Amino acid sequence: MSSEPARRPRRLWALWAALLALFSPLLLTPASAPAATATDTTATAQADPVPGMFNPRQTWLRNSTAGLFLHWGMYTQPEHYDCDSWQKAVNDSGWNPDYWVKETQKIHGSYIVLATFHSRLGYARPWPSKIPGSCSTKRDILGELIKAAKAKGIKVILYMTDDPQWHDVMGPESFDSAAYSAYKGKDVDLTTRPGFGEFSYDNFFEVMHNYPDLKGFWIDNDNEYWEQHHLYEQIREQRPDMLLSNNNEDTPIMDTVSNEQKTGMTPDYDMPAAYWTSMPRLTESCYKVPSSGAWWYDGQDRPVDTALNIRRYVANAGTSYKSLMDLQAQVDGTFPPQQQAFTDYMSKYLDPIWESLHGVEGGGYLYGGLRPGAWNDGAYGYTTVSKEDPTRQYIHVTTRPAGTDSGTLRIRDNGMKVKRISDLRTGKKIAFDQHDGTVTLKDITAWDPYDTVFKVETERHRQGLYPSNTVRATATSSKDGHPAADLTDGDLTRYWDSNAQVPVSVTLDLGGVKKARYLAVNQTEWSPTYNRESFGRKEDSARIKDYKVFVSDDGEHWGDPVKTGVMESARSTRYVDLDTTARYIRLEVDSTWSAATVIPFYHQLRIDEIAVGHSYPVSHGRG
Repeated sequence: MSSEPARRPRRLWALWAALLALFSPLLLTPASAPAATATDTTATAQADPVPGMFNPRQTWLRNSTAGLFLHWGMYTQPEHYDCDSWQKAVNDSGWNPDYWVKETQKIHGSYIVLATFHSRLGYARPWPSKIPGSCSTKRDILGELIKAAKAKGIKVILYMTDDPQWHDVMGPESFDSAAYSAYKGKDVDLTTRPGFGEFSYDNFFEVMHNYPDLKGFWIDNDNEYWEQHHLYEQIREQRPDMLLSNNNEDTPIMDTVSNEQKTGMTPDYDMPAAYWTSMPRLTESCYKVPSSGAWWYDGQDRPVDTALNIRRYVANAGTSYKSLMDLQAQVDGTFPPQQQAFTDYMSKYLDPIWESLHGVEGGGYLYGGLRPGAWNDGAYGYTTVSKEDPTRQYIHVTTRPAGTDSGTLRIRDNGMKVKRISDLRTGKKIAFDQHDGTVTLKDITAWDPYDTVFKVETERHRQGLYPSNTVRATATSSKDGHPAADLTDGDLTRYWDSNAQVPVSVTLDLGGVKKARYLAVNQTEWSPTYNRESFGRKEDSARIKDYKVFVSDDGEHWGDPVKTGVMESARSTRYVDLDTTARYIRLEVDSTWSAATVIPFYHQLRIDEIAVGHSYPVSHGRG
């Protein structure tokens, strides 16, 4: 992870679109899950279309909530320009791996990513190496960390950079090309991409052979030498237990995609800013805990925004992301006071609500659950669903309602009949009323300043929807392999593609004239979403914007639209409320949110499922 200007752009948009097309079928849960119906609270998968995408090596990370990201090396303040002086400073200061392990436990992390072989930190290798070329310590810092972490059930992943351009950023040269050339028996210039690619390639093999308990590599971008010499394929063959993660690119061979969350988050985002992949892709959000400065300790005690960081943590859990939290270790390994205060606070804050953040999936979309996002009176938040028991879910209110009705929270129920609601921290029962598609929580007086959590117990199946096998879908345009029939097959992992045709219409046949109260639309979460006002950029989302709904009893006579509107660009199920009877319902999509300048997403409409509701769950509960 670096804070320098863009070194290399992400892959060209055309390639990115191709990769997304490849990954779209991956919107699947593990193949071991049972088959689903349209009314199940969770979607499931039939198979893993790309071998290894749900490999058992990923299980521990899929079960994780957070990790600790450590940028720490020769140029951690105060800077050291040779390996011996840096190692002496580390030893003399009393560096101990147990400290990092304890800090990881405070944030309820399952893993540590050590970023020392880093382009802006001197390319230091904190392990004894037989490969000359950059700083290599005599003390086995990496080995000590792996051992200490393993004793507490924590995994270690090693950061590897692709980029040699910062070899003399501090003045002195970081590389010894002559020594490496002598070692290789040929001239190799480590300051070039091919030369550095060869040097780092050798280090991959040295590390994975010497550290059997190292759990993977966190790779910052890519290097042409690695690709040409099939590095990743060889890692897969020699160490099939190792995770591979890539920053800024999404490539099939990687287990994990890491999204660099530099821009924070606000309630205007339906996901934290700068997300561009979504569940069930194994995905991290990596972000700096301090509010300013570099990714590494720069000599200052930078401020920490507690509210922002707690809400990031919650938002990531609510979108099935892993929080990779960058805390900036000093030379002795400890954190500056304000970061230390934050981890101390988190160790106490998370315990009472841990069940709502761990062992859960993000709610409202692929895994069912109440609908997250923007609620009433300025309220905003996320929902999570227990993996073990999907009838148990949680509402996380990160921004409480405002105004005169600030003790009331109203959430679209997504077809889930609610049985009980309680405050997770206190156990106090919450009064609620459920009807017309909405659950209203009443008389709330205890609001947490960062995340008020309500535990919700529901019936197992969604209610009030026509079974998927009774609704037939057709469309005016479909892409090969993604027919309109996928809209009503009861499987959120398959989707209909409009074949870049917008306007386009979808017609649903209920098989007879029946009551239709609403359409529940689940769009494919494959396009990035950004605030439409900030950063001076256009909306990228491929979601529906302008639409009309027509109804007919015979499929020939349609008349005027019964509903015209703008569908908000937001994740989770979107509802089109109707109140009509008909056999045929036609949804006409006249525009999407993406700008014409964003070619991979412009008019690229994809919808996983459309369900038709005939009634709403009704329930009540006393506080």
